Amino acid sequence: MTSIPSNVAKRIGTLALSRTAFDNSPFHFPAVFTATALDIFRQLDSLPSHVRGGSLAIGNFDGVHLGHAAIVQSLKKQAAQYGGAATIFTFDPHPIRLLRPDQAPPPLTWTDRKAELLAEQGVDALIAYPTDQALLKLSADAFFAQIVCGALAARGMVEGENFYFGRDRQGDIPSLRNLCDRQGMDLQIVTPVLIDEKPVSSSRIRSLLAEGNVTGAASMLTRPYRLRGMVTHGAGRGAELGFPTANLEAIDTIIPADGVYAGTARFGEIAGPAAIHIGPNPTFGENRKKVEIHLLDRADSLYGMALEVDFGLRLRDTGTFESAESLQDQVAHDIGEVRRWWADQNT
Repeated sequence: MTSIPSNVAKRIGTLALSRTAFDNSPFHFPAVFTATALDIFRQLDSLPSHVRGGSLAIGNFDGVHLGHAAIVQSLKKQAAQYGGAATIFTFDPHPIRLLRPDQAPPPLTWTDRKAELLAEQGVDALIAYPTDQALLKLSADAFFAQIVCGALAARGMVEGENFYFGRDRQGDIPSLRNLCDRQGMDLQIVTPVLIDEKPVSSSRIRSLLAEGNVTGAASMLTRPYRLRGMVTHGAGRGAELGFPTANLEAIDTIIPADGVYAGTARFGEIAGPAAIHIGPNPTFGENRKKVEIHLLDRADSLYGMALEVDFGLRLRDTGTFESAESLQDQVAHDIGEVRRWWADQNT
């Protein structure tokens, strides 16, 4: 039987999720919220007592969509019955990135964002376990014995109908129920959340984003879709047209389809309206796909900074314009649409 790596348990950090609105309009947090801080752990040895002996849900929880939220609500209720923590065990990275990297889908969330979204739903602790070969080689029985019962001492579990676990996904819901029954452990199975008579899923959300349907994706997520990147120097054409842009690189989640979008840009503790352009710039003979963000009414120098963007509304397709002037007119129209969208969000 393969043992769990014996690294010393390390708490990665606490997410303090209370936000303060800023007065330099129009940049502020449109929805101030406060959520319980969420502990994130990377290892299983010597977990604090408050994480052990509670209720457990295992899965990737990529995107933290409405189906995940339904699981968390059941998890919280079950944890309250035992007076323990509502704990999520997830994998970082997704196992498919080790097993079949060429087939790995782009993620919807990075770990800290996932933790933030789960904290909003009321999760107490997140175990973002580093996926390695030792973990992937554990049989379903060994995974249950060593991780669920041993490391976490779970008293209850909550899963979705399509849950699989252990080497080669050999464990399924019937086998999990058998293992839980033997252990005297409560197991609750949550039915899928349906939209348009189809289950909400991370893969379905990825397909919508690949089509540019950010509003459809948002209807299935607990928060609008967000990506992040580092601001780098671009060609400077936006500034020449009177609409300077922040060019994003090193984006580690799925990029929606080419187009122009209204959204919210976030840097540091500041957030405000943004026009988002994804795609090449054929008007100037540029064919490389780029992600460019124009922050309305801001002139901050963001080079080298991390910038996060929430997608609100798709405005139009990208296209080729007859001249720089016609492109300038279109961008001005786009910005007017962003302003109207932002006003609608904040009334």
